[in-house]
Parts: sequence; C-alpha cells; structure tokens
Amino acid sequence: MQPSEESFDRRLDLPSAPPLRPRWRLRPQALLYLATAATTFAAGVAGWQPLVLGLDDQLAEQIGPHWQRGLVYMIAVMAVLSAHEAGHFIAARLHRIPATLPFFIPVPVLLTGTLGAVIGMEGSRASRRQLFDIAIAGPIAGLVVALPVLAAGMLFGTAAANSPFATPPVAQWMLRLLRPDIAAAGSIEPNALFMAGWVGLLVTGLNMIPVSQLDGGHVSFAIFGARANWIARAILLLSIAAIVVLGRYNWIAMVVIVALMGTDHPPIRDDGRPLGLARTMLGLFSLLIPIVTFMPEPLLID
Repeated sequence: MQPSEESFDRRLDLPSAPPLRPRWRLRPQALLYLATAATTFAAGVAGWQPLVLGLDDQLAEQIGPHWQRGLVYMIAVMAVLSAHEAGHFIAARLHRIPATLPFFIPVPVLLTGTLGAVIGMEGSRASRRQLFDIAIAGPIAGLVVALPVLAAGMLFGTAAANSPFATPPVAQWMLRLLRPDIAAAGSIEPNALFMAGWVGLLVTGLNMIPVSQLDGGHVSFAIFGARANWIARAILLLSIAAIVVLGRYNWIAMVVIVALMGTDHPPIRDDGRPLGLARTMLGLFSLLIPIVTFMPEPLLID
C-alpha cells in the first residue's frame, strides 16, 4: 500500500504547497469592447462613411482635424449600447438567472462602426415574469440614454435641407418639438451626438421586433406564450414578402440571421404564475417601439 502524499508530507514535516492561483486573463468581452470602441471612433472620425479600418488611405489624415468628433461619438454610442446591455445583465442578476457579460460587435466596414451587442443567458431557467423583466430592461435602459443623446444632437446640431440618414417617427416628433426653426422637410446635419442617438434607435427598433430570441421575441413570448411563435412566423413571412415587393434587399442578411436563430422561441420554466396586468400593459406598449424607432431604409442615398 502506497502512502498518501498527505501522510508523506506530514512524516517529513514538509510545508503544504500553496494553492495555485488562476492566471489573470483578458476576457473576450473586454477585447470586443475595446475593438468596438476603436471601430466607432474610426466611424466618427470618417464622418460615418463606409471604410476599412487600417486600409483607408484618408483615415489617418482625418484623425487630426476630426479626432474630437470621433471621440464624442465613440463615448456616446458606447454609453447607449452599454446601458442597453447593462439593463439585461442587472435584471438577470437580480433574478439569479445566469448571464454572460455583453459581447460587443465591432464592424470596421460599416458606417456606424458597430452592430450593437448581445448577451448570453440561460433563458430556460427563467419564468415568464423573469424573462419579461430581463428582456424589457435592456431597451428601456438604452432608450433612457439614447433619447437625451439624440435630443442634444438636435439642439446643438446644424440645420440641413436633407440628410443621408432617415429619421424614424419618434426622431421626427422630437425634431419638430426641439427645433421649430427647421422646416418640416428639413433635418439635422449628422453630428456625433445625433448619430449616437440614431444608432441607439436603430438597434432598439431591431431588437424589439417580436421574433425569435430578440428582445421583442422574449417580451412577446412572455405575454402570449406559445402563440407568440405564430406571431413571429407571420412577421418573418411578411418581412420576406416586403423585401421582394419593395426591393429592400439590404435586409436579407438580417432575415437570414433570424431564420438561422430559429423563428420560434425556446421553452422556458413554467412556475404557474401569470404575467400580471402591469407587465402585460407595459409589454404591449413596448411592442410599439419598433414602429416609432425602426427605419425600413436607414440610408436615403440613391
């Protein structure tokens, strides 16, 4: 019989080895956050024009005179996206549902510099109320930051006869209220704060479409249960029809991504508790968000 290591160490009066400490390593989420900060900074410097980071010959020349614009846009748009994901993360922690830190999505070739962020969550462990709270917390937190940022961009922005960026209904209402000096057909010259708020509205509008595992899909499933799957299928079919009829082929990639995610919502834990009147009313109201924030054609370039 071989002596155990513990008895051997005690017999020789050897000190026990200290426990190994795990090496500190940079999380992928932190790397993606820094990468997104870099691409949004570049997008602001370039004036929200499509570019290839590191390959655009004029980018280095633009950093000198436009670095402040890039910095303001980067801080503002990252604040909007961070607020959105923090809403999800904090709500998940409060309900003790395991969730990851957000994964930001940098896109060097896109004029906004990012496609937003996503967060992983064990939704199968959430009840209807928990799923609703976690899903709705992100859009609300994001809009709480995006709308004031957009308003600041309108107040301090320069009036323009037209803009290459479409404005959703809620932005048009805000512009009429905050800038009565601008004609009905007028707009705001793109600036750092305006564009950060604009991106916030676009991301929120997309996320609140009641399909699959988007925020709107979670809210819809929490309200309607399995019937939400029929709503999601109908929206996907209508979206495909609209793309074909109206020629909005720029949304094909989005439809493909949603289809690959699966149109139907995965099952959740059923604790037998109803969603409740307050949550139901808030959820129904939140499903109007895509109508007032989404832009079928974000760019008005012919």
